[in-house]
Amino acid sequence: MTPGRRVVPDDLVAAYRRNGWWGDASLLDDFLARAEERPDHTAVVGYRKGVAEPERHTYRELELASRRCAAALLELGVEPGEAVSVQLPNGWQFAALVYGILRVGAVVNPLVPIFRHRELEFILGRTGSRVLIVPEVFSGHDHAAMAVGLQDSVETLDHVVVVGGTTDARRSVLDFDRFFVGPDREDDLGLDDELARRRPMADDLIEIQFTSGTTGEPKGVLHSHNTVRSGARAIDEIYGLGPADVCFMASTLAHQTGFCYGLLKPFSMGMTVVYQDVWDVERLLDAIEAEGIVWTVSATAFAMDMVAAQRRRPRNVDSFRYFICGGAPIPPVVVEDADAVLGAELIAVWGMTENMIVTTTRPGDPVGLVSDSDGTPVDWMEIRVVDDDGVEVGSTGHLQTRGPSQALGYFHRQDLYDAATRDGGWFDTGDVARVRADGGIRIVGRTKDLIIRGGENIPVAEVEDLLLRHPAVTEVAVVGLPDERLGERACAVITSPATDLTLQALTGYLHEAGMARQFWPERLVLMDEMPHTPSGKIQKFKLREMIHADPG
Repeated sequence: MTPGRRVVPDDLVAAYRRNGWWGDASLLDDFLARAEERPDHTAVVGYRKGVAEPERHTYRELELASRRCAAALLELGVEPGEAVSVQLPNGWQFAALVYGILRVGAVVNPLVPIFRHRELEFILGRTGSRVLIVPEVFSGHDHAAMAVGLQDSVETLDHVVVVGGTTDARRSVLDFDRFFVGPDREDDLGLDDELARRRPMADDLIEIQFTSGTTGEPKGVLHSHNTVRSGARAIDEIYGLGPADVCFMASTLAHQTGFCYGLLKPFSMGMTVVYQDVWDVERLLDAIEAEGIVWTVSATAFAMDMVAAQRRRPRNVDSFRYFICGGAPIPPVVVEDADAVLGAELIAVWGMTENMIVTTTRPGDPVGLVSDSDGTPVDWMEIRVVDDDGVEVGSTGHLQTRGPSQALGYFHRQDLYDAATRDGGWFDTGDVARVRADGGIRIVGRTKDLIIRGGENIPVAEVEDLLLRHPAVTEVAVVGLPDERLGERACAVITSPATDLTLQALTGYLHEAGMARQFWPERLVLMDEMPHTPSGKIQKFKLREMIHADPG
């Protein structure tokens, strides 16, 4: 299969290869090469909730486990190009399965652990997956029972594999420890010819990654080894990280952040990766001291947790250098605190499931730039900002991008992908961005988040950023409400420990900060908890539905 060649025009493929952005080696090739070069180097350190000591595996052990997984998948009849679905918490099993799936020429369909029956039924039905791997129980949810139940509604789902043991009532499911990686698999190691025949090429699909669903139906994003390789280049080429720099990942490996920057990229470089199955900031800081963790990629809120925990109980975190942040604005105080308290740099990035890191600030950039910018483009990706007619503008408009890390399409919804890439291969991101004087961008909202009040565009992200600095505000989302006279009005949805927080107090705060009155929210809704995507983004479409159903 060569979907990259089929979807991307030949002239662009040639340019990507000429510039070294695409190559001939797959990410599986990289991993196997690192396992051969440094078999005794620690590959995975897994911290699990409720387990005192972390579990450690070398590259030799991870390669062997992936080989056994490949043998098991062959026994189940998995064919090249077939999607295999994995819904597991972070751990060595996830990594072993990913490389086992790739070794048989199949495609990884990672599923975030918080997905339940409704989401899984949709995704498995669309991909036609025949194999689903789940934990027995995770975070109090019986995934094994849910997976067995899905077999009644998903025709193709022939095999359920459970990690962590099974019960007598589930004899129809396969035990991962016995069937996939048990000692009986020692007899299956003479598979060289078959695995060589199935070994993927760099342009073959590596994943069907379903979007988190901030605006409705999830879309299955298609990436090849080459597009993911390109999307991960910033780690070594911009941030200067190398094989000796220990990576930490608490974001789920089933999300693009974890899949690319917590699995494929670090293992392709021969790094040690430290996992948490459940976010625990105190244990992370202990792990930085114990494991020498150097870098991570995650959301700004995680960095804020780290600062607060380090202040409560200081530890030696001298090894920690970079916290790469995406998905939300970074308040200046967080950049300053990370430096003062953690001795680390916060790096702002912008990207999507469809293209990974596209813009980034650089190591050494000043606080003001990091807190007021989503960075400038990486060398291998292009960006532009256009108006409603598609004309490039130097102010605020629709953000578009193209380049070698751009996805190849949406699984069985190429119509949606084609609609987003009509003009010369430029992908319409759905984000609204402001162009900075340095050529960088600042995301100011989503196209569907745009609020037009009486003909005036409200800079939603800037209003949210300012409100987030209010001491009583924990989380905030500004959404539009229909208005007969003005078209729309802004509503601030907020979580706060202060139950007596008022709209007057918030607008007074915005007034003191010098924000134009036309941008102030005209309604306040207090909530106990926001609806989030698996990657931590607020699902504004759900907020709109809730507020519209109760106009107050």
